[in-house]
Amino acid sequence: MNRLKNRRAAAPLLALCVVALVGGAALAQRQLKAASGRPEIKVELAGAVERGGARLALDKVEDVKPGEILDWQIVSSNDGTGAARDYKAVGHIPAGTVLVAGSPAGESGSTVTYSIDGGKTFATQPIIEERQPDGSVKQVPAPVSMYTEVRYEWSDALAPGGKLSASYKVRVK
Repeated sequence: MNRLKNRRAAAPLLALCVVALVGGAALAQRQLKAASGRPEIKVELAGAVERGGARLALDKVEDVKPGEILDWQIVSSNDGTGAARDYKAVGHIPAGTVLVAGSPAGESGSTVTYSIDGGKTFATQPIIEERQPDGSVKQVPAPVSMYTEVRYEWSDALAPGGKLSASYKVRVK
C-alpha cells in the first residue's frame, strides 16, 4: 500500500516539473529576439534520483523516499536559423521538495536567480520581511526552503545549432 502511495506521489511531482519547465520554455520563447532568421528552442528535462551511490532515471523509479535527492537537468537547444537572444530557462521546485543550496549550475557564463513567489519575480537572493521581537520589521534573506523556481539566464545568445545546459537538485521532504 505504501509503495502505491509513493508511486502516486512521484507521478504528480514529475508531471509538475515538466509542466513548469514547458511553461517556462514557452515564456522564454515569447521573449526571444532574432537578429536574422528565427530561433526554434527545444527544451528537454531529465530527472534522476541519487540512490545507493548511483543515479537512476526518474522514469525507471517506482517511488521516491523522503530525504532522497532528485537531480534535474535542463538542456535547451536551438534548432532554428536565428540566434535566441535573452534566453532564459526556468526550473520549478515542486511542492514536497526543497532546493539543495548551492546545487544550481549552468554552463557558459549563466546567471542564476531564484523566485519565492511562483515565478513572478526573481533575485539572486530573495528577501523577506521578518518581524523582530521589538515589533519592528527587518529585511532578511529568504530561506532556501521558500524558493519555488530557479532561473538561468545566459549573457550570450543561443546560436543556431547550439545547446545550453543547466541543473539543480532538490531534496524530497
